[in-house]
Amino acid sequence: MKICIVVSNYYKIISENLLKGSISELKRNNYQNIKIKYVSGTFEIPNMISKNIKKFDAFIAIGCVIKGKTDHYYFISQAVTSGLMSLSIQSKKPIGFGILTCNNLNQARERALISKKNKGKEIAAGIISIIKNK
Repeated sequence: MKICIVVSNYYKIISENLLKGSISELKRNNYQNIKIKYVSGTFEIPNMISKNIKKFDAFIAIGCVIKGKTDHYYFISQAVTSGLMSLSIQSKKPIGFGILTCNNLNQARERALISKKNKGKEIAAGIISIIKNK
């Protein structure tokens, strides 16, 4: 089973904590064949997954979008969500949605904490449950 984690570097500290959570959960469940690919922002994640859709059995998308004073947040969040869902349905491959959409940086930090309820870990657990039920 080959799993690809695509990580947005835009909010690096948030993404790295989510990545650590995902990797630890995958390895805890004996998934060792993990490849990590980095992109500059969340908008680029669907494209990277699309380019690699035939090379992997499952994907995890990791990133963060924080609401600002313009509508950019809504456009990015909607485009990435729709893109990932379409890819998953068309390819019939699981794609975990580990992209935080938060009102501020403090909310994002809280959801990415390794010592608490890390969303990266939760997303990996969701992918594992799909893989096991194939």
